[in-house]
Amino acid sequence: MTVQQIITDKLAQNLAPHHLSVENESHMHNVPAGSESHFRVVVVSEQFDKLALIARHRAVNKVLADELAGPVHALALHTYTATEWSARGEQANVSPDCHGGSGR
Repeated sequence: MTVQQIITDKLAQNLAPHHLSVENESHMHNVPAGSESHFRVVVVSEQFDKLALIARHRAVNKVLADELAGPVHALALHTYTATEWSARGEQANVSPDCHGGSGR
């Protein structure tokens, strides 16, 4: 099973998301081809209602503690309530290009 699938499965099981997107963005960084180290995660969950942004991120990090201690170097987290997601037109910001680690 890929790291991306493990992340997807764990978040789906633990956060009961209304929307979940997990994208491997490793190719945007200075890592070997085929790496699974950098991910963009968009989660919309009722569990985020009344939680501050930092508490939402902590909830995701707790679910993915094993992956963060192992193969995952970075997570770009976008965590929303259903109301916030709807107000955004069901869109999250895209990740910027990586400018570090390439030896430039």
